[in-house]
Amino acid sequence: MRTDTQTAPASKKMLWAGWIMSALPVAMLLFSGVMKLMKPSAVVEGFAHFGYPESVVLVLGIVELGSTVLYVIPRTSVLGAILLTGYLGGATATHVRIGEPFFMAIVLGVLVWGGLYLRDDRLRALIPLRS
Repeated sequence: MRTDTQTAPASKKMLWAGWIMSALPVAMLLFSGVMKLMKPSAVVEGFAHFGYPESVVLVLGIVELGSTVLYVIPRTSVLGAILLTGYLGGATATHVRIGEPFFMAIVLGVLVWGGLYLRDDRLRALIPLRS
């Protein structure tokens, strides 16, 4: 018996669409996090442009990679999405503060939550969008 808080299990098409939608932000965040760990001169110069010291590059890379890994693991995906939302909110604020375009971080956040919504029954139960 279904109650108002339950949703039907995701179809295979919905699951695939969710994983495909999640793949783009995951790939971009993994690449970005690895670049922060490697700290090439372009990354260090970028952080200086944003007004951040080189000492935060490694820490932010670890936070970015850790949050992304949590997002990819189904059991911890909601926690990962919450942490990525905070991380991307900081990226948005950084770009707004220096007057640069900030839409990419917002798009990534929408893809993170949209992909998770399509692939996670728990999230659809929490946010039941009805037609």
